[in-house]
Amino acid sequence: MHRRQGFTLIEMTIVLFIISLLVLIILPNLNGQRQRAQGIHRGAMTTVVQGQVTAYIDDYVATNHVTPNVTYAKLTGKYLTADQVKSAKAEGLVIDKNEVKQVKDGQ
Repeated sequence: MHRRQGFTLIEMTIVLFIISLLVLIILPNLNGQRQRAQGIHRGAMTTVVQGQVTAYIDDYVATNHVTPNVTYAKLTGKYLTADQVKSAKAEGLVIDKNEVKQVKDGQ
């Protein structure tokens, strides 16, 4: 008598169960890593924009002898690219009294 080669139903069920457990373990970790990466990106964008605000103020004060009120429009081009401004706004970063701040959700 010739026996058929292959997996039994119980073997396939066990394999699917193990795969399901691995997915349940990995997915929450991926979400946490994504949130952590977004936080790091937000912090980096804050630092970049604040640095460019400071550079703009230094350049402006050197020629005009007064402190300007900095906006994204004034930074776009020479100090920040349009993509950087778009990214900063998407992160909820605003320039208020020459300080870069994050607007809380819902404001």
